[in-house]
Amino acid sequence: MKEDPLVSIFDKAKDKAEQAMGTAKEKLGNATDNDDLRDSGKADQTSGEVKEAGHDLRDKAQGAVQDAKDKFGN
Repeated sequence: MKEDPLVSIFDKAKDKAEQAMGTAKEKLGNATDNDDLRDSGKADQTSGEVKEAGHDLRDKAQGAVQDAKDKFGN
């Protein structure tokens, strides 16, 4: 089962957006001395990074499976 490459691109874009929002929240939290906002921003950044890494691993695994199928004839 092959995944649509557009889904992968969309997932990665969402991950990057989550990281960017986290960065903005962290900076706003720092500027306003709001620890909760700063910590929430850091958590969003970490969450986006973890999701991005997971999507990268998924894509690499799918590529390896496809390479094996190509090599050994499905």
